[in-house]
Amino acid sequence: MKKIIIIAGPTAVGKSDLAIKLAKKLNTEIVSADSMQIYRKMDIGTAKIKEEEMDGIVHHMIDIVDPDENYSVQNFQNQAYEIFDDIFEKDMVPVVVGGTGLYIDSLVYDYDFLNVKPDYKLRKELEDQYKEDPQSLLDQVRAIDSDLYKNINLNDMKKMIRIIEVYKLAGKKINYDRENLNEDIDYKLFVLTDDREVLYERINKRVDQMIDQGLIDEVKGLLDEGLDKNVQSLKAIGYREVIPYLEGQYGKEEMIELIKRNSRRYAKRQLTWFRRNEYSDWIDISKEEFNSPNKIIDYIMKKAW
Repeated sequence: MKKIIIIAGPTAVGKSDLAIKLAKKLNTEIVSADSMQIYRKMDIGTAKIKEEEMDGIVHHMIDIVDPDENYSVQNFQNQAYEIFDDIFEKDMVPVVVGGTGLYIDSLVYDYDFLNVKPDYKLRKELEDQYKEDPQSLLDQVRAIDSDLYKNINLNDMKKMIRIIEVYKLAGKKINYDRENLNEDIDYKLFVLTDDREVLYERINKRVDQMIDQGLIDEVKGLLDEGLDKNVQSLKAIGYREVIPYLEGQYGKEEMIELIKRNSRRYAKRQLTWFRRNEYSDWIDISKEEFNSPNKIIDYIMKKAW
């Protein structure tokens, strides 16, 4: 059976660096499972890997859509499968890396998106409704699927709209089934974690680096180009806090603290998401047996084969 190795975990835990080292050892390619690094021109706030940092390893699913384009989990699933086929043709084992739990679950589990075609008129109506009252969309999701509702927040506009759209058009719920694994591919899922305080400090430093690298100018540039501040891409952490700052709603220091706080909260949600996955193999890099990339890679190689 064909095999895929997945490196998951919270933001700033060191997934990308480890994945590159693993990919070099395996002589393979990397597929990103990050729902923000798909966007072009959004580099600093997404901590997007630079070409010089890739160390010659081919990376897929980065810079594939413009910030105002709609992109769904189903889009990701379909494109990822096509890329996997190309990598398998080269007799390689793909390495998936990212922290977007739903993207990763769409590969590991047998998700059924029902293939309901988009209804752009309905989507526009729901987008307008979201701008007026985001909670009303979330309430609709709760009425459709109370379990799915528990894992969606007010910033997940695209997910809410797709759930409502499928239900209205097909009369069925999207099947985010976490019971049945995808049996076509042997997925090996490894989740990196770290001491909480160490991870939080790393997140804080990353935010400071983003500010130093020009995050504010990046956001301002997107808005100056005409990007609507209400598009889904600008709801991401780092972007949604800068916009009110540019509008004068609060000062720079408050903006920075908000980004740090929201990033820490996001990391906590990521860990909670992956803990629900009973098939994941957790790697605590604060432990001595995992305190170097080589030790982690040795462990992954033993567990994956």
